[in-house]
Amino acid sequence: MALCKSTPRTIYQGFGTVDAAAAILLIASAGVFSAHGANAETVADFYRGKTITLYIGTGSGAGAVSAYPNAMMPFLKKYIPGHPNIVLSHMPGAGGIKAANYIYKIAPQDGTAMGFITRGFLLAPLLKLDGVQFVPTKFNWIGSPSRTVSVGAVWNAATDVRTIQDAMKKEVVLGATAPNQDTAVFPRALNALIGTKFRVVTGYPSVGAVDLAMARKEVQGKVGFTWNSLNSGPSVNWVKDKIVNVIVQLGTRKAPDIPDSVPLALDLTRTQEDREVLLVLCAPSAAGYPGFMGPDVPQDRVAAVRKAYGETMRDPEFKAALDKQSLDLDPIPADELTETVAGIYRLSAPAVERAREIVGSKK
Repeated sequence: MALCKSTPRTIYQGFGTVDAAAAILLIASAGVFSAHGANAETVADFYRGKTITLYIGTGSGAGAVSAYPNAMMPFLKKYIPGHPNIVLSHMPGAGGIKAANYIYKIAPQDGTAMGFITRGFLLAPLLKLDGVQFVPTKFNWIGSPSRTVSVGAVWNAATDVRTIQDAMKKEVVLGATAPNQDTAVFPRALNALIGTKFRVVTGYPSVGAVDLAMARKEVQGKVGFTWNSLNSGPSVNWVKDKIVNVIVQLGTRKAPDIPDSVPLALDLTRTQEDREVLLVLCAPSAAGYPGFMGPDVPQDRVAAVRKAYGETMRDPEFKAALDKQSLDLDPIPADELTETVAGIYRLSAPAVERAREIVGSKK
């Protein structure tokens, strides 16, 4: 059949016989897709020559909170496509809230900023603490190098208190960082829920500074050590040499490597309601040492960093580096860490409300 003269036709190689106008559109579209394909940036392309900054939400000398990311840096560089440089930046303030706000709202959302903050900050929005501008469930969680539990310990040369029951009868002066951080929140909770007589002195710039204050006998103890941190770095021999005495565990379950004679605080509560309140405050312990990225980081870069994180955790040289510092390796993968954070925000509303009162929130 002959083509109608009013409908111009032509033959373009690769398209067959089409309308001239349609052919022009097809050619233009092909050019666009071709250019897009040629310019599509891979994760390796993006990270090549870039620097990822790991923001630590406390001052220097923060024990395991600084030691883990320091050990991870060369391995993350090795496994992230494009091999970006990795640097640390300490950003203390408000018990990690300052750093979390920065990563959530201010830091580039392109995969060049990552947080490594003591897990207590996870409760800040739930407890409606001042200055919070982040939503933990919206962060892209990367993983944690180790599970851990918090403990309370006293400096033996500064007090004759040796058990948590002793601390229910006699005042113990404790050092702490920010009022909303574990080192202040835990002792206030124990005072309210099991009847201890802790007096908390806040304002130390880091948990390491609290440890120095203990050694100088400015304070008599600290409630909020992580067990791993207490047994690494400058304090590695404190328990073994009986310089400190561990009197209580603060977590959702007892740690297998802590003597069973050290009670779990949850087991010391007087009512089920008190137990649920303390569970709110202890829940972040299940997050270990959480690493995360901002909420709007492209998912292909998040996936690449998560994969590199997992490969780092499996690297024998990384394990050897941790062994030299007496740091445990018991990783929490990204999916488990994400669910742990989500679970914190499903806790009982009445228990959360009472926990807010204990923490001292004005909201």
